[in-house]
Amino acid sequence: MTHAFVFPGQGSQFPGMGKDHYENSAFAKRLFEQANEIVGFRISDIMLNGSEEDLKQTRVTQPAIFLHSVIAFKSIDNARPEMVAGHSLGEFSALVANGVLSFEDGLKLVSIRAQAMQKACETNPSTMAAVLGLDDAKVEEICAQVQSETKEIVVPANYNCPGQLVISGTIKGIEIAIERLKAAGAKRALVLPVSGAFHSPLMEPAKAELSKAIEATTFYHPNCPVYQNVVAKAVGNKEDIKQNLIDQLTSAVKWTQSIKTMITDGGTHFTECGPGKVLQGLIAKIDKKVTTDGVS
Repeated sequence: MTHAFVFPGQGSQFPGMGKDHYENSAFAKRLFEQANEIVGFRISDIMLNGSEEDLKQTRVTQPAIFLHSVIAFKSIDNARPEMVAGHSLGEFSALVANGVLSFEDGLKLVSIRAQAMQKACETNPSTMAAVLGLDDAKVEEICAQVQSETKEIVVPANYNCPGQLVISGTIKGIEIAIERLKAAGAKRALVLPVSGAFHSPLMEPAKAELSKAIEATTFYHPNCPVYQNVVAKAVGNKEDIKQNLIDQLTSAVKWTQSIKTMITDGGTHFTECGPGKVLQGLIAKIDKKVTTDGVS
């Protein structure tokens, strides 16, 4: 049995996240306090006592999920991942789990990433939409048609599981695509409550800032392969890992493809570390033969 650890991304946050760890673990409490210093505000107060609205701000959401995920992973006795992956933001948590990044450096990068993405969202008002019940190829075809005909940006952003693909782009482009996707037979196509078009060319302004921060950060040799979103395969070279993290901002999250590759490479049991159970649900839809559990 090959044991894989997976880490969630934006959208898995909830009010009170991490409270059990904070109240019952001195080690976790130390990491919370350390995180407050690194991000420059009391993120612990927002996580433990803030509202859903407070947690929705990208500059809060991303470091909060990273912090919760790393604490959940570190709470496991003798955790020895043989392969890791993270959904979008979760890739940074995965890189702490396999020894590539320290907790401190991972959190600094996530905080810089979140702020850079927030700025990009404010510069280019944009959005995302979930498309359910349509083949990936059909969604790709319609996105390409809308882009070609209207010159609006519309691209596949998250390949979550078979029959569930999130698209990203300009507000007008997404509106047009939704109508066409529904006409093509999508069970649902709905705009998501997000602040911008993540994993699309509209995040290009955030790349320079993240790239500079990544180049200034120490990356260590991984203890086990990380299956990265951009390439959907095992990566073990530090320089490749860095470049894939940068490219991820404007490229699709190939989650379905990544999980399939992990299973082909021997992955049989997947443990989700962090808030919620979203990834366990997606993995079950990708392949019912594997087993999943979670530590939150």
